[in-house]
Amino acid sequence: MIQRVCRQLFVVLALAGSVACGYSLAGRGTFLPAHIRVIGVPTFTNLTSVYDIERRITERVRSELTGRGKYRVEPSATGVDAVIAGEITSITVNPIAHNDQRQATRYQIVLTAKIEFRDVTSNKIIWSNPSMQFREDYGITGTTADPAAFFGQDADALNRMATEFARTLVSAILEAF
Repeated sequence: MIQRVCRQLFVVLALAGSVACGYSLAGRGTFLPAHIRVIGVPTFTNLTSVYDIERRITERVRSELTGRGKYRVEPSATGVDAVIAGEITSITVNPIAHNDQRQATRYQIVLTAKIEFRDVTSNKIIWSNPSMQFREDYGITGTTADPAAFFGQDADALNRMATEFARTLVSAILEAF
């Protein structure tokens, strides 16, 4: 009798455990048309005076798409199913904190970009944002009278911004936000 009850309880628990709850890992879904398998990401256009920012951002976007594992990523707009085109329209650097001598000790970089994701087959825009904006702060190390304390400090901030930009952009496109 006890064995039969234990067996029935085991069967009920096994069945309950095998029923899917409907949850899935965030960031792995997609709402793109099924025919999109190859995505072109040509180098973004840089309309700013910040050297090489278009390469950094484009590489991060390609890497993020590749990391999702569902799509082949190409560096051109030809021979693909869809294209991500981007223009970096502005980058500004503003002081946001000062010391007692009224010298800036912390800065904020603001990047604005125009992004368009187009289905090449149907020639329709699937997703776009004409003014996607990202901000990143960085501090000055050393004394503000030292030019080395200012120049070059923004490189890490730009790299962090490029990574976050790519992550957010790819999530927005693939997850239809």
